[in-house]
Amino acid sequence: MVRVSVIIPTHNRSGFVKEALASACAQSYRDFEIVVVDDGSVESCRNATRRAVEVFAAEANFPVQYFFQRNQGVSSARNSGVRLSDGELIAFLDSDDIWQPEKLQEQTRFFDSQPEVQICQTDEVWLRNDVRVNPKKKHRKPTGDIFFASLGLCLVSPSATMMRRTLFERLGGFDETLLACEDYDLWLRVCVTEPIFLIESPLVLRRGGHGDQLSSRYGGMDRFRVAALCKLLDSGQLSSRQGVATREMLRKKVSILLNGARKRGRSGDEWQKLITVYALDK
Repeated sequence: MVRVSVIIPTHNRSGFVKEALASACAQSYRDFEIVVVDDGSVESCRNATRRAVEVFAAEANFPVQYFFQRNQGVSSARNSGVRLSDGELIAFLDSDDIWQPEKLQEQTRFFDSQPEVQICQTDEVWLRNDVRVNPKKKHRKPTGDIFFASLGLCLVSPSATMMRRTLFERLGGFDETLLACEDYDLWLRVCVTEPIFLIESPLVLRRGGHGDQLSSRYGGMDRFRVAALCKLLDSGQLSSRQGVATREMLRKKVSILLNGARKRGRSGDEWQKLITVYALDK
């Protein structure tokens, strides 16, 4: 068994995934495996992705697996990768991102120094169309108890995280019913009970600006965040303070969605129903 399992989901990104694979294979830390889950790519991309995996597997001295499934979304692809893997620690790498060579070394060292830690993430460099951009102050990553800071927006990046398999399995993995904001949902469920620590070194190149990103594909992303917030309130796991803050954030996001629906001449009945169900008007 290896210690770390690297899970790379991909869909029609054969060009990007080669660079992601190369950055994973270039890690200074070597006790790991790679599982690439192809989530229903078209045949040409599927073949190119499989060939890339075969090349890296032949050149590397650690396992590289390729698994193809019908298109079910990134949550399903990540969950499938975890099920196919063996490592005690799980690290996700989106196929359009790149790791610095020290990424796994720094995170495994962090876990070794603090055995009680369940999850950590590194800082990152943002690239938009391969040009570096500076994140706004609100996007800066906090450390430790980040639950309240994370209610408004996602402050954890899948490609920057490493977590214990036991934690991932206890939470049931990513929610496969969410078409987007599945990471927002999982990290909120994590930080209800667990601190998420930050390693301040920028060990991930996070690339954006291409049209196949989920944020570009789906409009009204707050509708998925609302679903995640409702799940939290329904879970019965929140402290009194967490529940108050979650309900207030839900009220804000539902109000935005309801106002937007009415401006477009729609009734917004689904959002009005949530106001009633969760007593958001009180």
